[in-house]
Amino acid sequence: MGKNYIESAKLVDKNALYTTAEAMELVVKTAKCKFDETIEVAVRLGVDPRHADQQVRGAVVLPHGTGKSVKVLVFAKGDKAKEAEAAGAEYVGAEDLVAKIQNENWFDFDVVVATPDMMGVVGRLGRVLGPKGLMPNPKSGTVTFDVTKAVQEIKAGKVEYRVDKTAIIHVPVGKKSFGEQKLMENFRVLMEAVVKAKPAAAKGQYIKSVAVSSTMGPGIKINSTKVLD
Repeated sequence: MGKNYIESAKLVDKNALYTTAEAMELVVKTAKCKFDETIEVAVRLGVDPRHADQQVRGAVVLPHGTGKSVKVLVFAKGDKAKEAEAAGAEYVGAEDLVAKIQNENWFDFDVVVATPDMMGVVGRLGRVLGPKGLMPNPKSGTVTFDVTKAVQEIKAGKVEYRVDKTAIIHVPVGKKSFGEQKLMENFRVLMEAVVKAKPAAAKGQYIKSVAVSSTMGPGIKINSTKVLD
């Protein structure tokens, strides 16, 4: 453990369940690195991800964005390609980009958007895009003919949330420099979306635990019964 982490850990009571306001104040205090640390939320859900009817996945636009500049790649042709370029996508193409990714192992992008008619082409990249979480998906709004809206929302701070095989969702909600108020507002919007996405098949307690941490800081537990208070 580094010196900064040890100092930060002293500020956090491991056994306490903090209010959202207390947690955001603490996470800013415990982010002691010289760079602008990312603040991430981890939510453990009462679902069994092995069952298709208990998958939790979606996307939400954070009111204050993520603080990160995002490079968008769009698979589209014709007018939709021009639309994507006008909306601010860094890379727009079709089979040419598929070949570049396959042959050059090129991944200089953060999010992939595709028009529905391009999914047959994009499907060839399933094995490489899937494990990286980059495969376009209708549920996250990245398979759409409305490429302008998709690109603009991503640029504005749209984040995707998806339960992993251990039933946990990891999502960035901003940077240390945002301060506690903006982090709280981003957190609330995220949690509202996750709660709304509860599968009908999920039984018992849905939000099991919630924790927030900075890139290099300790985890801070939030009272999961009051995340929307």
